[in-house]
Amino acid sequence: MLLPSDRPNEVQQRFIDLKYGMFVHFGINTFINKGWSNGKVSPLLYLPTEIDTDGWAQNAHRAGFNYILFTAKHHDGFCMWDTKYSDYGVKSSPNKTDVVKALAESCKKFGIKLGFYYSLWDRHEPTYKDHEKYVGYMLNQMEELMDGRYGEIAELWLDGSWVKKSALWGLERIYKKVRELQPYCAIGVNHTIGRPGSKGLSRFPYTPAHCKRGYPMRHFPSDFRARDPLFPLPGDRDNKIYSHDGKEYYLPYEADISVRNFNNWFWNTGYPKDKLVPIDFIVEKYRQLTEQGNVFVVNVAPNIHGKQEEGDIEHLIKAAKVLGINR
Repeated sequence: MLLPSDRPNEVQQRFIDLKYGMFVHFGINTFINKGWSNGKVSPLLYLPTEIDTDGWAQNAHRAGFNYILFTAKHHDGFCMWDTKYSDYGVKSSPNKTDVVKALAESCKKFGIKLGFYYSLWDRHEPTYKDHEKYVGYMLNQMEELMDGRYGEIAELWLDGSWVKKSALWGLERIYKKVRELQPYCAIGVNHTIGRPGSKGLSRFPYTPAHCKRGYPMRHFPSDFRARDPLFPLPGDRDNKIYSHDGKEYYLPYEADISVRNFNNWFWNTGYPKDKLVPIDFIVEKYRQLTEQGNVFVVNVAPNIHGKQEEGDIEHLIKAAKVLGINR
């Protein structure tokens, strides 16, 4: 369990050392021109002509990334691996490739670490409204994702927390399960930090720039802070000490953006025309975040052919060359 501290523990230090990650949003939404869907989209619409996980991992390597953070399950509940706990996923689609398995093998091949994005909010799963049963469902899926069949997992990024009160997610049980299976996996819940006196699901501007020392953790336990697609204050003004039940905890920050238009996560027909985030911005934020002991993650969305846009990769390689991290 996460212990009070004013400095990073071993799990957090390993996370900090990752520095730079490639987010890969790929799933049912890729094929319906939407960023979010309601869990009712037919799996028959998931029609990748190819799933170039070798290309994703090789691109990450070339552009200086140290790990890939992959959307194993988004808010729609569509599972990108061969789970035995749901029929809503790749196994019910025309292309039954276990994408998590394929990507794990590709990451190993190119020397890239692997992490998972997993949405707590599930708009398809029938047990979702029965809180206890749904926690059991998530624990079963954590067993599948974390039991070693996909190798060592560097990060688990939990999203969608805002639709229920934190206590209903079973976060301590999820944290305990993952820590038992993957001792060095950094576990973080998006929208981590709250404000003193805030109640329920209040959506005040709790961005990193607003957070002060001792502000409460909305979601506990969490090894790091997240709040996409926003950034902390520069220099030593990034506070890392936050509280839970009267105790203080050290929490590094993960900043997540998309290479296209900052927050265009899944590929869509307009994606290739969206503006690329300026190279100067990527360079500046990489330096700021890594100097602060934080992590920077940039999303590169594969298209309906299972390939990442060449323009995205060329752009990120240029940024990597400026930083001296290209390979």
